[in-house]
Amino acid sequence: MTVPPGARRVAAIFAASAALALVSGCGHPKAAAISTIPTTSTTTTVPTTTTRRPVPVCPLTGAPAPGGAIPQRAAIAVKVENLAAARPQWGLDYADIVFEEPVEGGITRFIAVYQCQAAPRIEPVRSARFVDADILQPLGKILFGYSGAIQPVTNQIDAPGSFLEDIGFGKAPAAYTSDPTRIAPHDLETSTAALYKAAKSLGYPVKNVPPAYFKYGSLPAGGTPVSSVHIDFPLDVTSWQWSPGTGRWLRSYSDTGPAMQGDNVQISAANVVVMHVVEYPTQYLEDPTGAREEQLQLTGTGPVWVFRNGREFKGTWKRASLTEPATFVGTGGAQITLTPGNTWEELVPTVSPVSVSGLAGPVTAGPGKAAGGGPPGEN
Repeated sequence: MTVPPGARRVAAIFAASAALALVSGCGHPKAAAISTIPTTSTTTTVPTTTTRRPVPVCPLTGAPAPGGAIPQRAAIAVKVENLAAARPQWGLDYADIVFEEPVEGGITRFIAVYQCQAAPRIEPVRSARFVDADILQPLGKILFGYSGAIQPVTNQIDAPGSFLEDIGFGKAPAAYTSDPTRIAPHDLETSTAALYKAAKSLGYPVKNVPPAYFKYGSLPAGGTPVSSVHIDFPLDVTSWQWSPGTGRWLRSYSDTGPAMQGDNVQISAANVVVMHVVEYPTQYLEDPTGAREEQLQLTGTGPVWVFRNGREFKGTWKRASLTEPATFVGTGGAQITLTPGNTWEELVPTVSPVSVSGLAGPVTAGPGKAAGGGPPGEN
């Protein structure tokens, strides 16, 4: 039988289509190569960045906060005695800042300021002075622990609008106890826990975190390596020796030796700031001996020595007003910063010389030692 030409063409097309379908269905490699359209794949890598959260630091030390969180509480300032009869003291090693202030009769007192650490025992607590407010004002609302004061000072502390929240013995007697191993008036003790509890019961705000008091930073350029600094207070020479092994300044007295505390830990500091300030008597009698309460000129400018990291940095302290802390400016005009850690600020009368010893031998700044009598029967 003869097949028409048109039918042959249709059959050929049908056979070719069937064969192609059969090959494609079997997944033959060559068929896959023919039927697959090449594609280009592009992978984009997105860079990842890790943001480190700043480490919380204590406002009054510049050091990392214990436990990684700044305690949400106000600072407490406590007046602590410094006569030889008052030693050994307790609790000074827990303070963020300690201010040493000259008072009547050539003696000195401490203001120990606590915020980032709790002190289980602070002793012996003593009386307040006018100058305390001038020292503490940059810290804003602050809880103030003390025992006794002349009436004008008490009036200042309790005046309307005062930034000092009174948690002294007169207002919060339950926060204080008597140490049976000591003789009055060197026997009064307290703790930060007892003082915070008293403040809360009196209705004071206890969660006001204080602003920073000092500026902290890396080691400034310059400075002179020294091994010790000596402050010639009228009744005693206070010395700070650099301890390379601990990286701290260790405190000693010329009359009683190393400044050991009741817990057998020597007083030490990461920074020692020595400010020469003008001291002058007020009109107010401090005690029956006739000694007048002293005051310090804490605004303006004056010489300063900053001791940190085993080095001495000389400069000028500047304080425009009592509402702000002093800043320390070096001879080249740059600010002298402190190393993170606790600080002792020594407010030294201009009549008391300051000397350092080290590689170059002793160097003294200031006039000769002022004359001074024995301690009066102060509060």
